[in-house]
Amino acid sequence: MSTVTCFTFNPFQENTYIVQDSSLQCIVIDPGCIDSEEQGRLDEFISQNRLTVHSVLNTHCHVDHVFGNRYICEKYNCELLIHKDEMPLLKAFPQICQMYGLRGEESPEPSAYLIPGKDFTFGETSFEVRFTPGHSPASICLVNHAEKYVIAGDVLFQGSIGRTDLPGGNYHTLIESIETQLMTLDEDYLVYSGHGPSTSIGAERARNPFLQEN
Repeated sequence: MSTVTCFTFNPFQENTYIVQDSSLQCIVIDPGCIDSEEQGRLDEFISQNRLTVHSVLNTHCHVDHVFGNRYICEKYNCELLIHKDEMPLLKAFPQICQMYGLRGEESPEPSAYLIPGKDFTFGETSFEVRFTPGHSPASICLVNHAEKYVIAGDVLFQGSIGRTDLPGGNYHTLIESIETQLMTLDEDYLVYSGHGPSTSIGAERARNPFLQEN
């Protein structure tokens, strides 16, 4: 049985997730911690729960989701995993930070890639990796079928969807990703989004205005 804990970080109010299970291993998904105070909140949680950090995963590589990549990977000596087609965004991180007037430590290179259709496993927990481009060139969602939840990054929000006006974004691609990769799940799957509150597949199928148009 896994537990998902959310931390909201940085000026973009991004959701960082720690997923842990009874093995006392955990993964950090989209570490958005931008300063020592936010880093300390993650460290305190990891220490208090006696967790070993297995790896860092990025659902996509927009700046607000990768601020803490280097800090977590170096402090906990763990690997970074992304989809390979997000590499251009990851490499552009320092320049994009400058555009926003923010300081950010360059991310380490990924140790391995997340492959759609293959499972990612740590401890006693397994996720199916689903390819969901449209918000970014190669966003992925992590689906835990055993416990019926999704770590969705910026693909799907409560009552909304990810923006598509950034480089590599495409509205029609994003809608297709949501319809074919998320709306095919059962209604009771919980959705943990990259910003804002959690939701469910059923709630978004019934009420999300972007999905009602299609």
